[in-house]
Amino acid sequence: MEEVIRIPPEQARPKVMNGEALLVCAYEDPASFRSMHLEGAISLQAFRERLSSLGKEKEFVFYCA
Repeated sequence: MEEVIRIPPEQARPKVMNGEALLVCAYEDPASFRSMHLEGAISLQAFRERLSSLGKEKEFVFYCA
């Protein structure tokens, strides 16, 4: 597994907006996702469901508020 790299929101937003990265809300609880999700984010559960279909070249940005 590769090292986790932390980036500031100013660097993450353009990547998410232009499709270079997938934004994932890192909360397990669906209620927390509903109250904390950012525009364009998917839930951790949805990420896990899609993981096998996502390419290894795709960048993922996880966040928690």
